[in-house]
Amino acid sequence: MIRVALAASAILLTTAALPAAAQQEARPVLLDGTVLDVSATGISTRVPDLAVIQAGVVTQAATAAEAMQQNNAQMAKVLAALRGAGVAERDIQTARISLSPQYRYAENKPPVITGYQASNQLSIRFRDVGKSGTILDALVREGANDISGPNLTLDKPEGALDEARVDAVKKARARAELYAQAAGLKVDRILAISESGALPPMPAPIMMRANAGFAQDKAMEVVAGERELTVSVSVRFLLK
Repeated sequence: MIRVALAASAILLTTAALPAAAQQEARPVLLDGTVLDVSATGISTRVPDLAVIQAGVVTQAATAAEAMQQNNAQMAKVLAALRGAGVAERDIQTARISLSPQYRYAENKPPVITGYQASNQLSIRFRDVGKSGTILDALVREGANDISGPNLTLDKPEGALDEARVDAVKKARARAELYAQAAGLKVDRILAISESGALPPMPAPIMMRANAGFAQDKAMEVVAGERELTVSVSVRFLLK
């Protein structure tokens, strides 16, 4: 398959190197055979090695300043817990900060502000998925009260995507052989290959379990499972 792809590339480069006038005079190449277009999707699987979790602090107080002050104090403890657990600075990022009034509504009366709510949300990457549950427990103990995730993914998916590409071309070739055999023909060569989509790991069901709270010192469990990566290709074959 590599030999064919390289040969096709050489032809394209030769054409591109021709002067503009020569390219304008080029004539369509007539193919002696039957053209078959096949689409196929290749798949590779990996165990996720990166967990991305949203963790933050939500506080409420009578005034905006007080709500923010309380929030900053709790968030400082959360950040200290993350750093103490060995999470690198590059893996901690502020995702959202908000401050909004809280209202009390009554029939036929204008809403009345009863206080303010402050929120500070972090996006955290855990490079040791197995330890992420334990760290989440520590964050909750330090004041994190708004947690979502995790999204389990791959830090470097390029190798897995290349495996999916190889798988996609093999499937396309096998399908072309099937069609050729049914038609009483043989696959002569590949005329073109195009990639129509390479998808990173898609969200999969995640298990997060907290056993009877934190008092029993049983950490939340995050199970990595397995992820699929897919690449779709379209391949044009010449049958003879």
